[in-house]
Amino acid sequence: MFAPPIPHGSRCSPTPMIMPFSRHPVLAIPLRALLFATLVMPLPLTAQQVIVLRPDRVFDGSTMREGWAVRVSGDRIESAGPDISTAGATVIDLPGSTLLPGLIEGHSHITLHPYDETPWTDQILLESLAERTARAVNHVRETLMAGVTTARDLGAEGAGYADIGIRDAIDKGVIPGPRMIVSGPAMVATGSYNPKGAPEIEFPKGAVETDGVDDLIRETRRQIGLGADWIKVYADYRWGPNGQARPTYTQAELELVVEITESSGRRVVAHAATAEGMERAARAGVRTIDHGDGGTAETFILMRELGVALCPTLAAGDAISQYNGWRRGIDPEPARIRAKRASFQRALDSGVTMCFGGDVGVYPHGDNVRELEMMVAYGMSDRDVLNTATAGNAEIFELVDRGRVAEGLLADLIAVEGDPSSDISALRDVVLVMKGGEVVRLER
Repeated sequence: MFAPPIPHGSRCSPTPMIMPFSRHPVLAIPLRALLFATLVMPLPLTAQQVIVLRPDRVFDGSTMREGWAVRVSGDRIESAGPDISTAGATVIDLPGSTLLPGLIEGHSHITLHPYDETPWTDQILLESLAERTARAVNHVRETLMAGVTTARDLGAEGAGYADIGIRDAIDKGVIPGPRMIVSGPAMVATGSYNPKGAPEIEFPKGAVETDGVDDLIRETRRQIGLGADWIKVYADYRWGPNGQARPTYTQAELELVVEITESSGRRVVAHAATAEGMERAARAGVRTIDHGDGGTAETFILMRELGVALCPTLAAGDAISQYNGWRRGIDPEPARIRAKRASFQRALDSGVTMCFGGDVGVYPHGDNVRELEMMVAYGMSDRDVLNTATAGNAEIFELVDRGRVAEGLLADLIAVEGDPSSDISALRDVVLVMKGGEVVRLER
């Protein structure tokens, strides 16, 4: 999570308009998403029916298939191909569209909202748990309506285990939202994280301060026992002599967290922005490193060799720079943006596995495609980014039942106007969202 370095009590100057990172003059959240934002129940086409979806083409997670259709029975894909029977099925024709697996967001914070609305520090200190949970209910609905059917949420940022409660409410059908993979409150080294202020005042923190062998073992097991799907640690943070990012946990501490977590069948994700913090986390055996701004060529090669994926969170830094006054497309790029471009290029050159995750919550929920557009703008092909957002993230997160269009997998599917394999921004124009065989958004 990128909490901007804003002293307690200060406020960001509101930015009149934050531009989505798109190659086309489109709104950050399409009007259609707003029109459907109030949808809270599945449409009459339920998971009890057999449904045949007939788009112009199907992206199956790796290959674009012209003329394919998909037959759904219950919550699963029954068949997919060019000659699909419609017998006994409700047929939904989707002319001009591409059908593809639902997007898998890799880094969100459902208990946060954009920092130009309320600074991060004020959200942690001044907003009640009830308010933050209520906002999260809206955020997960907006996320699902944007075509994200699975989301990995990486830290409730001072809201305790609210993310786990939201996950469970979605699973019980109480509220609409994507399938959630959650990490609970996350762990940080004592003294490293925010909010901070007068030394005689003990401020609530955006994560749990945990140190040393006994404490790390206890807290890791506690979070697992309270329902965390992944464990998140901050391998570094901005606690250097002049506020620079510096490593926090030692190599041994990180290895201990990974050992305890993996013995339970779970994975560890590390926040890391320095080369040293990234390398410690990679050697410790984390599954993904998120942010990675300061990674060197050698760092990214090490990650590739050890099978650690990078979640670059490009959109978060872009949004924060705009909140701080940068006018993208008008002003020269600030040093932070130039450095992020260079870091991302080093990662691409190294061949490290890329994860889709934008740190959404820093910018509006439902604008998840913003990260994908930036990945294309920073050097990836539209086709590679589309794969990353579907089958790629499913593989990284070890989700064997989704991320592709194939017989027997979950019927988590979306349809968009146009062809996102040649123009990733087509993912903004959602015409259908299906989760577990239930149509939750449909435009005809």
